[in-house]
Amino acid sequence: MSAEHHSSLLDAVKGQPKQVWITAFAAVIAFMGIGLVDPILLSIAKGLDATPSQVTLLFSSYLGVQVIAMLVTGAASAKFGAKRTVLVGLSLIVVATALCAAAGSIEQLVGLRAVWGLGNAFFIATALSVIVGAATGGQSGAILLYEAALGVGLSVGPLLGALLGSISWRGPFLGTAILMAGALVLCGVFLKSDKHEKRDPIKLLDPIRALKHTGLLRTSVASALYTAAFFAVLAWSPFVLGWNAIAVGLIFCGWGLCVAVAGVALAPRLAAKLGERHAAAVAVFGYAVLMLVLAVPSKPVLVAGIIVSGLVSGLLNTLFTGTAMSISDALRPVASAGYNFCRWLGGAVAATLVGHVAEWFGSPQAPFVVSAILCVVAGGLLSLREKKADPHLVPKEAALVGEEF
Repeated sequence: MSAEHHSSLLDAVKGQPKQVWITAFAAVIAFMGIGLVDPILLSIAKGLDATPSQVTLLFSSYLGVQVIAMLVTGAASAKFGAKRTVLVGLSLIVVATALCAAAGSIEQLVGLRAVWGLGNAFFIATALSVIVGAATGGQSGAILLYEAALGVGLSVGPLLGALLGSISWRGPFLGTAILMAGALVLCGVFLKSDKHEKRDPIKLLDPIRALKHTGLLRTSVASALYTAAFFAVLAWSPFVLGWNAIAVGLIFCGWGLCVAVAGVALAPRLAAKLGERHAAAVAVFGYAVLMLVLAVPSKPVLVAGIIVSGLVSGLLNTLFTGTAMSISDALRPVASAGYNFCRWLGGAVAATLVGHVAEWFGSPQAPFVVSAILCVVAGGLLSLREKKADPHLVPKEAALVGEEF
């Protein structure tokens, strides 16, 4: 991280009001949800007598509901205000995570993860606007705080899941419920009411209409293909490793730290050199190579590949979103919603099918090989020439990458 960037990060955290810190704290916990179950997938499978394909549904139900909800959250926030939308989201997460800790079957757990995904969509889609609206020092500083929350959540989630999961697979869910309940109380007390603010209406189908733009659609489909590969790493590699919760948690903690560093510090530099769309194309081709590395039947190679893939994922998370924000003339919140809908649909489908792909091809490495092919197709889509010039910067709104988690 450069001295200039480090300085701006320090400036961003100075003198922020309470509601910024409270929202950022809640965002960290919400982002933890994506990797929380990673270290305990094997424990859940054993404790609930479930197959790997059933257990990976914990990702697909969470993401599937979140995908649909992303089309609703913008309209809900515009109608009811950010504070009420945040509180509804946090309440759903608290209820869902607490009930997850008491689940008696894999079917119950999958259903509750869907409720968790709904709550997460309402909260995350609104948290950035709360931070930006309340932060001192301008929008760029607020976005740095939001990106920092994303990185901390992605790295701490697997570690917390590992530590509590070593006691019981129910522990991480209970711990998250307690932390999020605290965040709910703090947000309820300290976030300013915005019920009387004037807000521009957002129609439910506006994000889908935005995808009529060829460039945005192409970028969104390419991102969906990459995200499918991303979830092959996240949802399937713990089964290939077969290690205990602590070992898997430490691996994915390292992965999450790499995501954070690359997304905040490296992606803008790569975009400045190549242009955001071309930089994303180069990075996704690199991710294809990494997927082939993960397919090597060696656990040390798999571990190294997972951690290094975090660097490329950090680049792609920011670069893909930056491309989506700049490639069309749609309003950025609307373009972001349409893009996120496609992107996380890819993740939901992948999390559902990844175990079946291994069964169909009779190899635990097959999901990684298929992921490499998907990334090559994604790179090809990004490499097609666009009429609009490729800007050599990442828009501030690229930090919206965190809203899908």
